[in-house]
Amino acid sequence: MSKQDALQGSLPLLVLKILERRGPLHGYGITAQIEALSDLLRVKEGSLYPALHRLEDAGWVRAKWTTTENKRRAGVYDITPVGRKQLQQEESRWTSVAAAIGQVLRKA
Repeated sequence: MSKQDALQGSLPLLVLKILERRGPLHGYGITAQIEALSDLLRVKEGSLYPALHRLEDAGWVRAKWTTTENKRRAGVYDITPVGRKQLQQEESRWTSVAAAIGQVLRKA
């Protein structure tokens, strides 16, 4: 399994957690936070924006479009109340799965 494969399944969780902790961010800011907090993970634009659109479609994040100082349109994403509930569920699931994997690694 590559680093990218590992990130793919956890990207929504990471995005929601970053937005919960850091507040509204544009896509580059989300990517920068994930990469700064991890020694291993790299987020590709081709993975991030489809994930953000899926999160928005699910109602877990909302986008507000602004114009940057470079006159470019950029989406600023924020977690919704429904997204906060989903984050709690995703964190709980991830913690359980990580504990189960750790148990197998210790006992194998």
